[in-house]
Amino acid sequence: MTSNRSARRGPAGRRGVGATAAVAAAATLLAAGCTGPAAAPPGGGGATPPGAATGELRVAVISHGTPGDSFWDVVKNGAEAAGRQLGVKVDYNAAADPASQARLVDNAVAQKAGGIVVSMANPDALRDSVRRAVDAGIPVVTINSGEERSQEFGAITHVGQSEGVAGERAGETLRRAGRTNVLCVIHEAGNAGLNQRCEGARKAFGSVRDLQVDISNPTDVQSRIKGALGTDGSIDAVLTLNPQVAANAVSAVRDAGSSAAVATFDLNADVINAIREGRLLFALDQQQYLQGYLPVTFLKLYRDNANTVGGGRPVLTGPGVVDKSNVDTVGSYAGRGTR
Repeated sequence: MTSNRSARRGPAGRRGVGATAAVAAAATLLAAGCTGPAAAPPGGGGATPPGAATGELRVAVISHGTPGDSFWDVVKNGAEAAGRQLGVKVDYNAAADPASQARLVDNAVAQKAGGIVVSMANPDALRDSVRRAVDAGIPVVTINSGEERSQEFGAITHVGQSEGVAGERAGETLRRAGRTNVLCVIHEAGNAGLNQRCEGARKAFGSVRDLQVDISNPTDVQSRIKGALGTDGSIDAVLTLNPQVAANAVSAVRDAGSSAAVATFDLNADVINAIREGRLLFALDQQQYLQGYLPVTFLKLYRDNANTVGGGRPVLTGPGVVDKSNVDTVGSYAGRGTR
């Protein structure tokens, strides 16, 4: 997660260009497919190709989100919007526990879903279930996390953010802001994507110290960050990997009497307001709406036109930097649940 909680896999330039091109290509092909018999496929003949699936497409979207997690609410919004626009039935389910998430994948296979979209914060726990889906002839698109294992498991593509590249972008942005010593706060043990974010920041920045906390205990999160700032007065930046932890970090900086800047990954309304008010320096946006929208579109194209996207590489949705220069524009879209 990596969602707020994931490391989500959502590079700025490459990602934006890849996602934009994918949307444009999808729109063109789908528009052609909706014009009726006059729009015959190349090679002549308007008949449905032998063996092509027909009827309603049902897509199961299965994330590792938790109830009320605003990050995954936006992913769900994107998937459901694509479903409405393309006439695809989208069933969204989520389970933070990897074993429960694997069972949801198994259920989708048993129900003969026409396609599966799944985030893989814990790839090993999902491996067998995803492979069963692929063996059953169900196309799978992985999202958000698990990029490194996606092809291995047989998915047709991955949509999301490269966490290491996103971490590098964060480190570069902090370095340009004149910061010299960064505390990187990891809020979920065992989430490989979060570690990749901090490693990326370290690669681009240099002096980055990790701090492990438990997101389920916000009071302790704030106390640990405050303690780290009190112990090492040279820390002049705190990088959090989740909006909730960002809020805890802002409070910890205040309580510690520190002048450290706080930056974070991912957006919500509180992050937008904190950037506007100068309490947050910037946020890395992985555009998670696209992590819901694009896979449904890709699965529709795969079924109706045998298209695959990415050429064996992930379709990148981020990272983009949201700061005071663009926060009002991005904030207006975040307010409607699409950023």
